[in-house]
Amino acid sequence: MITASVTSRSEVLQHLESYVKENIGSFLKSVESSWQPSDFLPDPRLDNFFDEVKLLRERAKELSYDLLAVLIGDTITEEALPNYEAWFHELDDLNRDTNNGWAQWIRGWTAEENRHGDLLNRYLYLCGRVNMREFEVSTQYLIADGFDLGTAHDPYRAFVYTSYQETATNLSHRRVGTLARKAGDDQLSKICGMIAGDETRHARVYKTFVGKIFEVDPSEMMLAFEDMMRKKIVMPAHYMREMGVEMGKTFGHFTDAAQRLGVYTSQDYTDILETLIKDWKIDQITGLNGAAEKAREYIMALPNRLRRVADRMPVPKLEYKFKWIE
Repeated sequence: MITASVTSRSEVLQHLESYVKENIGSFLKSVESSWQPSDFLPDPRLDNFFDEVKLLRERAKELSYDLLAVLIGDTITEEALPNYEAWFHELDDLNRDTNNGWAQWIRGWTAEENRHGDLLNRYLYLCGRVNMREFEVSTQYLIADGFDLGTAHDPYRAFVYTSYQETATNLSHRRVGTLARKAGDDQLSKICGMIAGDETRHARVYKTFVGKIFEVDPSEMMLAFEDMMRKKIVMPAHYMREMGVEMGKTFGHFTDAAQRLGVYTSQDYTDILETLIKDWKIDQITGLNGAAEKAREYIMALPNRLRRVADRMPVPKLEYKFKWIE
């Protein structure tokens, strides 16, 4: 066992590597048992392919403007996966040796996530309501522009971020699916539900990583949690833009649409924080140094502060015409 005096992130992650490797089978689904994008879309090999596409397009006509905009924004976010994998490889202390447990998780997580953008992209292509070139431009911009998540090269901060972000992504996809079903598009609803299921499992894994770190390095983990909450968790697509639009401006319009629909709101941000506080048992953690105790006090008081701010925030009314939508 690792000793309580060890605070080096390298030693902590090395200590946990065997745990990750031993449990990789429960963290990830096997390729053989995984769903694939083609499972949910018309099969071009079949004679009824064009009939199925026609039905898909008819159902997609019933999606509201805001719902389609949020779906496109979610897809662009998923399509920027090359950024996210590169970001993981820039983190300190995560060994990329082929047989290392951390490396197996990063590759496996990337492989599972890769299906999300593929599936949503194909749906948007077939639905006939999207200017695919403008959509593709935004995707290329997002990958080229990169992002700044405030984690530096610290895996502790990165795991706080992914715990938060994967939970938020699950909410967004699940609610888009619910709204799609209400609009009569059961096919899209199922697509979003399958993606949300992956995000739920991924969030659970990242929360497990943080929980394990709290067991062996509580003060540093608490300080990392506090630092990320002071900076505020930004979504990975926060630089999203369209052609001719300033970097990040389109993301603001995208989040306005999500807020109007109730797909992801400022209240959800606070709800996720409260869930993490509960899951990580922040109020029960022992062995903290003075700075970490102050960090805990800040974290425990933060949800009420955020709720007061959220209660004063009006639902955005500004309508915006996205270049993605014809």
